[in-house]
Amino acid sequence: MAKQEQQFWLMKSEPDEASIDTLQAAGTLPWTGVRNYQARNFMRDTMRPGDGVLFYHSSCPEPGIAGLAEVCSGPYPDPTQFDPDSPYFDPKSPRDTPRWTLVDVRFIRKTPLISLADLRAHPGLEEMIVLRRGNRLSITPVTPAEWRIITRELMPRA
Repeated sequence: MAKQEQQFWLMKSEPDEASIDTLQAAGTLPWTGVRNYQARNFMRDTMRPGDGVLFYHSSCPEPGIAGLAEVCSGPYPDPTQFDPDSPYFDPKSPRDTPRWTLVDVRFIRKTPLISLADLRAHPGLEEMIVLRRGNRLSITPVTPAEWRIITRELMPRA
């Protein structure tokens, strides 16, 4: 059986909910609260342990890539969908066939913030999904070329 090639993702989180510092302190976090079918499908059908993650701070004064992480689990049901006290509660999600899934993400390293302006200004990143007008997805694929540019040219070496 052929080994699946590593894939790369940009995963957005609001820093007041889960920042790169939160992930660093925890080591690993479940990526809860995704309530978009396309983003859910990426986690459920495509993401695999070992995939690279650009950890992106969104909905904050300075949005941008704040660090590196990796997918460290397969998909499993998001427990917040069953919790009536959670802002991500989904009363229509049946326990026997849950609607929402998640993956766990493991901290790799924190980096100086790479802003949207930095990404827009760098050759080779013009087609990045996060830079597209109207893109609101919290999880988007990153091409191997985009990953190389960001991790080799825009991020200082650890």
